Amino acid sequence: MAAHAATVRVHAGESIQAAIDRARPGDVLEIEKGRYSGPVRVDRPLTLRGLQRPTLSGGFEADTIRVTAPDVLIEGLIVRDSGHSLKHQHAGIYLQPGAHRAVVRGCDLTYNLFGLWIEKANDVRIEGNVITGLRELNSAQRGNGIQLYNTTGARILNNQISFVRDALYIDVSHRAEFKGNKLHHSRYGSHYMNSYHNLWEGNDSYRNRGGLALMEVRDQVVRGNRTWANADHGIMLRTLQDSLIEGNVVADNERGLFIYDVEYATLRGNLVIGNRTGVHLAAGSTRNVVQGNDFIANGEQVRYLGSRDERWGPAPGQPGELGNHWSNYLGWDRDGNGLGDVPYEANDLVDRLQWRYPTMKLLLGSPAVQALRLLSQQFPVLRAPSVVDPSPRLRPHHTEWSHWLDPSRP
Repeated sequence: MAAHAATVRVHAGESIQAAIDRARPGDVLEIEKGRYSGPVRVDRPLTLRGLQRPTLSGGFEADTIRVTAPDVLIEGLIVRDSGHSLKHQHAGIYLQPGAHRAVVRGCDLTYNLFGLWIEKANDVRIEGNVITGLRELNSAQRGNGIQLYNTTGARILNNQISFVRDALYIDVSHRAEFKGNKLHHSRYGSHYMNSYHNLWEGNDSYRNRGGLALMEVRDQVVRGNRTWANADHGIMLRTLQDSLIEGNVVADNERGLFIYDVEYATLRGNLVIGNRTGVHLAAGSTRNVVQGNDFIANGEQVRYLGSRDERWGPAPGQPGELGNHWSNYLGWDRDGNGLGDVPYEANDLVDRLQWRYPTMKLLLGSPAVQALRLLSQQFPVLRAPSVVDPSPRLRPHHTEWSHWLDPSRP
């Protein structure tokens, strides 16, 4: 195939589809600057390379580009104006089943319903694209920025996605990498379900309703992401097992971490700061390792409703340095080793009562409620189950934590 490959120039005013129909597998179509009409169907292994960013408009019909063959490369194009049918899932670029090893890089996808729809296409690479949705519509009426369904081996790298329903929607897709993406002004930055053995690293999710949502998944690595200023949660872990959540910054969200039905996960080295609720822990989330995190200046550090204490920090026999830092810790360090001498307890009886009966907040400053709080601390029979850290650190692990309390931060 390589021996017969040719480079073909497509001039402004010519038909891209006609050039595709004449091309041989392996050919490179260099598309000059200009405006071209679609939709376009790529049914053989080709490279479509834009020169000085030509525009391909789908005319609001179907998919602007539909790829049906493997080994297709699309780069340097402005792809816009797909159809707007949610029923037919129209997209700027649709990689249909069998379009394995497709590469889409350095493109602008704008005013499409879905940016990229990828179905049963393995080992695709989506890199360095700018995807902007139908911002004048409500989020429920938009499509997703990148949608992966039933794929393996995808690499989603360094894309900027905004004003879509969900920036990344991932379903039944395994062994993928999501790195360096910037996801904002959407319903979810990432909405991720029923998928295993994936890596999320170095992504920014901000000013969405929810940042990163991982649901019904296992064997994930979520490392070095930053999620801030989201209207609901920063990171949602729902029905998740055997995963590592490490070194993330979760700042200024309504709920920093929402942890529901999570087992055998490790959360370590995360900075959870300036959220209204730092961690909402529910639904039997237990048998997890939570060590070396910083919980700083959250309106409420942990909201936990459970029937027994949940131990965070070092396990028995482990070094105390594995404890978490809690900015509202009121204990002391008599021996000066940097660790609290009394355990940190996140909640008490009064906290549980106010969650169950929200109108109690009107009485929180009253002598009766303060007396109840004191009694619950002094008499174990009135004590409520809580998250307990037996060896809290007095100093945070993150030395630059104050940056995330600065309203002028990015």
